[in-house]
Amino acid sequence: MPFAQIYMLEGRTPEQKKAVIEKVTQALQEATGAPKETIRVWIHEMPKENWGIAGVSAKDLGR
Repeated sequence: MPFAQIYMLEGRTPEQKKAVIEKVTQALQEATGAPKETIRVWIHEMPKENWGIAGVSAKDLGR
């Protein structure tokens, strides 16, 4: 059973997250041959103040 964990900053729409789940599932199915029903995708949304880029939080960078 393939299992993908996706980490990204908060702020994506439900439609964007749905698209990520669909496309990651498709890619894993194509790459591994695993049945779609056995593939799991877990999106971890990180608060912007908890994500650092070049020593500065993403919140302070306005991302």
